[in-house]
Amino acid sequence: MIDKRQGYLDAAQRLFAQARVAAEKGDVPESASLILRALDQERRAGGVGPQVMQLIKPRQ
Repeated sequence: MIDKRQGYLDAAQRLFAQARVAAEKGDVPESASLILRALDQERRAGGVGPQVMQLIKPRQ
């Protein structure tokens, strides 16, 4: 699980770096696309691991 999470985070870092290069070249649409892909990778990294369901009991 940790390797999978790290893989997503590494991919996000690469995409952010590519987005910076695209932005410096003036390719705003490509930069924006890369940023969205990087954010998706970060979101996926956050979802790796055990999922915990919190049950809330109503007060009586």
